[in-house]
Amino acid sequence: MQELAIFGGQPTVPAGMIKSWPPISQEDRDAVMAVFDSNIFHGTGAPNAVALQQEFADYLGVKYCLVTNSGTSALHMAVAALGIGPGDEVIVPAFTYWSTAAAVLHHNAIPVFVDIEDDAFCIDVRKIEAAITPKTKAILPVHIHGMPAAMNNIMPLAKKHNLLVIGDACQAHGAAVNGKKVGTFEDTCGFSTNRSKNLSSGEGGFFVTNNEDAYRVAVKLREFGEVVVHGQTREYNAFGLGWMYRQHEFVNAFCRSQLKHLPENNARRKEFAEYLTAELAKIPGFKGPYTPPGREPVYFSYIVRFCPEELGIDATMAEYKAATQKILAAENIRLGQWQTRPVPGQSVFQAMEGYGKGCPWTCAHYGRKIRYDENDYPVTIKFIAEHAYLAAVYPPNTMELMKKYVEGFKKVSSQPDKIRKVIEDARKA
Repeated sequence: MQELAIFGGQPTVPAGMIKSWPPISQEDRDAVMAVFDSNIFHGTGAPNAVALQQEFADYLGVKYCLVTNSGTSALHMAVAALGIGPGDEVIVPAFTYWSTAAAVLHHNAIPVFVDIEDDAFCIDVRKIEAAITPKTKAILPVHIHGMPAAMNNIMPLAKKHNLLVIGDACQAHGAAVNGKKVGTFEDTCGFSTNRSKNLSSGEGGFFVTNNEDAYRVAVKLREFGEVVVHGQTREYNAFGLGWMYRQHEFVNAFCRSQLKHLPENNARRKEFAEYLTAELAKIPGFKGPYTPPGREPVYFSYIVRFCPEELGIDATMAEYKAATQKILAAENIRLGQWQTRPVPGQSVFQAMEGYGKGCPWTCAHYGRKIRYDENDYPVTIKFIAEHAYLAAVYPPNTMELMKKYVEGFKKVSSQPDKIRKVIEDARKA
């Protein structure tokens, strides 16, 4: 039996084997450098901006797309473009990145949280109806970690209650439900192209919709509330509130180049993830993610569940998780997570200070009392406690790295006494 690296053995994954995301080619470099030659660096009518919008719209199959400077700004536009504002409630999952709820607050609306599914990690459709009030205007499902939400159930529910649907697909470029891509179900939807995302441009995003009215509002929101007609003299007249959510041409050019490879990169992520999930199913102590029928994830993150009971280890989940993560890290197998609590448990929702003086919760247009208690979301709490995300399950890494990962998990799983020792050492520290 091989000695664990934490006790002096050789790490399973050799140093330098893991490559960073995204894969960058000479084609990418040439695309960015060509912007210098064009001498057009910014503007919503710039050639790369216009082309990128059309190319991403074509990829999804939507009528309208606007490139933005972040996924958060795209989400804000997705909320605001539908007329959601003071006094309105928007239902969001308790398990997400805080930008989802921030986009609602940015337009003076109120996030109302709902717990996630028991078997996956998206909003639990069965719990949405109980959260609907006369103030509810929209449901905002999040396709978190590349897993599409149950849109085939959410859309009929929204129609039943005459609610709008806003998508957060910041981590889900290309994810689908029954063959239909996320971003095409919803009334409006936001995507991110932050460096970590499946489609990466360093930083950026997209607002998409099939609703012409929402599109026209979003155009103004993106550029200071103005109507800027390209080829005509700019009026410099704001027709309403707007922001500076434009993107520059260097990022647009890079994103266009990366978009050409999105399908193949997603296919590689899927290949890696399916291999890992099949192999982890044979290894006591760890499990891969569950995919509900009909849903087609793109694996922005690869989710690992910790299962101490399978190894007969008498420890808390927190102890087992911390110990095995530490042991695996010594094998150069990194797991981590950025969600440490349900979003309603974050300080911004506990203080409810908002813009100041309690706005938007104290707004006269709202007129309701609401409280946020993270303990109201036990499935989210359980998911955060039991899971972490395995690094580098993406190209340019290869199947050889995935095989090394499996080898490392087997190595750790086969030595439960060593796991117990790490746990005991931590207790004594």
